[in-house]
Amino acid sequence: MATDEELVARSVSGDTDSFNQLILRWERPIYALAYRTLGREEDARDVCQDTFLRAYRALPGFKGEAKFSSWLYRIALNLCRDWMRKQRRTPTVEMPEGVDLIEMAGEQGPVESIETLVNRREMSRVVEDAMARLPEEQRTAIILKEYHGLTFQEIADLQGCPLSTVKTRLYQGLSVLRRQLEQAGLSASDLNGKAS
Repeated sequence: MATDEELVARSVSGDTDSFNQLILRWERPIYALAYRTLGREEDARDVCQDTFLRAYRALPGFKGEAKFSSWLYRIALNLCRDWMRKQRRTPTVEMPEGVDLIEMAGEQGPVESIETLVNRREMSRVVEDAMARLPEEQRTAIILKEYHGLTFQEIADLQGCPLSTVKTRLYQGLSVLRRQLEQAGLSASDLNGKAS
């Protein structure tokens, strides 16, 4: 399998199939980042498409100083910020279209009870509500670290701030989320299972 760098080099040379491979490789993580940031499927799809369109147009200027994935994340985060400024609203997280609690129970098999599913769904709602109230920098740091597995240094590079700032943002944001869970009567240790 070709590396991102090889596919980028081929794409710059005019090989559109190589860029399509990059899209297939990174579409889900970029969509997930946009969805977790904006909270609406339609908006996340638009940001995801726009991210790859802008990346394709800017590809000749990509110098490879950062990883291709970090460059894509930066484009997507900038588009999310622009969207939130234009909409002048905080992100909201909605249940994806077509998701049914009964279907979810069926997919999980007999291992989980409906009560467990409902409790997990309640915890997700509390986390999503608390995430929406966090300052943008804290929310983004948590999303990049806990959901996308980026290192502290990668997040610092993306956010253009010192490593210590990223760690502070992450610690403060996670502390708020834990308090929200505790206020909702959920175990703070459940957050670790949710965020990983």
